[in-house]
Amino acid sequence: MSDTEIQQIATDIAGGRPPMVWFTAAAVGVPEGRSGKVVEIGDRSESDFLRVKPTGSKDVLSFSPTEVTLTKPPRDKAATASPVQPKSTTRKESTVTQPSTFTTSTATPPSPAPSPAPVAPKPVAPAAEPAKPAASAGPAKPATKATAAARTKAKAPEVTVTLTGTADGEWSVDVVSGKKKSVRGLPVTSSAVAQAAKVLHPEVAEVVAGILEAARVVQESKVQQLQVELQEARRLLEELSD
Repeated sequence: MSDTEIQQIATDIAGGRPPMVWFTAAAVGVPEGRSGKVVEIGDRSESDFLRVKPTGSKDVLSFSPTEVTLTKPPRDKAATASPVQPKSTTRKESTVTQPSTFTTSTATPPSPAPSPAPVAPKPVAPAAEPAKPAASAGPAKPATKATAAARTKAKAPEVTVTLTGTADGEWSVDVVSGKKKSVRGLPVTSSAVAQAAKVLHPEVAEVVAGILEAARVVQESKVQQLQVELQEARRLLEELSD
């Protein structure tokens, strides 16, 4: 986002019209393409001075100009109605089986009433059989409700940890819990980063070790250059002293 766009955002906020922005791939903890409104512009000496309220959220988060844009991205055509279908089908199946058992049991008693004694035992046998599936269908309902309740309780907020390093060997950590950025730009040492990489995975440790080695080479070259400048300065000081 350019300085001109930031100035335009400030003008819109001053006029009581918070502008709409969209999050880019660089945004931490927020999906790319999600919209939000800029409600305030903070101190520009900070990296994250844009105060943005994401759409559908009550929280106001801080972002840098690289994490948002005024250009609306193309709309994603993802379908969202698929998880509703299986619930309706299961309910229909449970209601169809129950009335069939009751009709067979109610239809059999009237027939033996007018008939003599030899005919009475024949309808009794089919009347006792449909009673078993009716009893087995009863406990199935609370089981499905219990599993659905267990699934809803098992949900936990997502946590995103971002590790950022520079060419000079400086490292920082950002932590986003759910939609809230709880830790922003916390400095960490290179040794702590190396230890964490070894614990995570050998491939991660190999990549981090290469980055740390490159930063060490840069710092060694700086030290050598400073030593040369220090020797030259001492020589000039000795000449001036003579």
